Amino acid sequence: MFALHQTVALTQDIPETGLQSGDLGAVVAIHDPETYEVEFVAASGRTQSLLMLSSASLRAIGDQDLIAVRSLATAKY
Repeated sequence: MFALHQTVALTQDIPETGLQSGDLGAVVAIHDPETYEVEFVAASGRTQSLLMLSSASLRAIGDQDLIAVRSLATAKY
């Protein structure tokens, strides 16, 4: 289970949004123990996607994770 405002990482690509496995988002709503609303933002702070996702699509992040930047201009929608 994830907590409200927790930073999480995707475990799978979501091609229609341009999001890839490993992209970071923040839990903004908890609908039930298996369903979360997660906001993904561009480096500028603009919301890229706001998605309802199952817990199977997310994982907690930790000290073993490295934050990186990639261009959405090359994302395949």
